[in-house]
Amino acid sequence: MDRMQALWKKYREVFLYLVFGVLTTAVNYLVYLFCRTLLPDGAYRIAAANLAAWVLSVLFAYYTNRRFVFQSRTGAAAAGRELVSFVLARVFSLALDLAFVYAVVYLLGWDDRLAKLVSNVIVIIVNYVLSKLVIFRKS
Repeated sequence: MDRMQALWKKYREVFLYLVFGVLTTAVNYLVYLFCRTLLPDGAYRIAAANLAAWVLSVLFAYYTNRRFVFQSRTGAAAAGRELVSFVLARVFSLALDLAFVYAVVYLLGWDDRLAKLVSNVIVIIVNYVLSKLVIFRKS
C-alpha cells in the first residue's frame, strides 16, 4: 500500500491532467461534431465548429486544472492572472490547432475528424507544458 501511495503522490498531477485532458478532449470533440452537423456546408463550417468547441473546452479545462490537477489556492488577484495566462496559452494552442487542422485537411486532404483527433493530442501536450511551467507553477 505504501508503494501505491508513493506512486500516486509522484504521478498524481500527471494522471489527473491526463484524465481531465481526455475529458476536455471529449468536450471539445463532441461540441465540434455537434456544431459541425448544425452549421451549413461551407469553408467556414469547420473553423466555426472548432471555435465553439474551443470556447467550451477552455472553460471546462480551466476549472478542472485549477481545482483538481494543480490545486491552485491563490487569492482573487492571482487567480485573475492565472485565468488570463490560461486563456492566452489556450489562444496559442487554438492557433496551433486551427493551423494544423487547416493544413492537413485542405493541403494534405485528411478527413477533418481524424485531423481534429490528432490535433487534440498535440494540443494536450502543449497545454500541459504551459500549465505546469507557466500558469500554475508553484512559487
